[in-house]
Amino acid sequence: MTRLVSVITPVHAPSVEYLTGAYDSLVKQEMPDGWGWQWLVQEDGQTGALAQVLPGDPRISLGGGRPGGPGVARTLALSRVTGDLVKVLDADDQLTAGALARDIAAFDAHPHIGWTTSRVLDLMPDGSTVGWDQDPAAGTIARGAVLAFWQANGYRAQVHPATLCIRRDLLLALGGWMALPASEDTGLLLAASAVSEGYFTREHGLLYRKWPGQVTSQAAHREPIEYEGRMKIIEARAVALASMLPNGLPVTPAA
Repeated sequence: MTRLVSVITPVHAPSVEYLTGAYDSLVKQEMPDGWGWQWLVQEDGQTGALAQVLPGDPRISLGGGRPGGPGVARTLALSRVTGDLVKVLDADDQLTAGALARDIAAFDAHPHIGWTTSRVLDLMPDGSTVGWDQDPAAGTIARGAVLAFWQANGYRAQVHPATLCIRRDLLLALGGWMALPASEDTGLLLAASAVSEGYFTREHGLLYRKWPGQVTSQAAHREPIEYEGRMKIIEARAVALASMLPNGLPVTPAA
């Protein structure tokens, strides 16, 4: 039986035009023997626009619902997940060649980890890419290390939440994504770090698109009162999880 990586993509209207690029990056993934992928594309709304831009690939599952932001869209898509692993992929981003295979290899080599991340290249409007020179070393990341770094560095994580791949059972135990208007992916990363070890891959796993319409480039994303509120609740949940589960959550790889 084929095991699956379930790739979850939330979509809001401005990012629909980039979905074909995300799909092309999925189609080009070379999967290890015995593995495949499914793509759960969830509209933050119910316009039906997704069916007009994506092909009739049986690996694609389309969904929609009342607008509630990306965290709500991601968590609604989680109801359709059938894979052992869940990979995040924003609608305007693209996976690099081999990204899913490297995630799978990390879980196979380190059965005790609950999640993986990788390096990122920013994809600029002119098609060029820009890297980041302060990534951590490749290998396992101790439980709590991402939270500690984030607290000590002005709410900046040393690994990118947009590259997260996480065990399905761990994701469910954490309640999916936080019900926040933004930073819900950071909230999940920190919660996962608070209760389980992770892994960082030094190969670039994602092209992270920079464009005027992306949510993180809008002024509202850094509005001081809301921003501080988001950071406080993200931190409070991660700290509470770490204190209530001093030994972390057990990770039991699927057979």
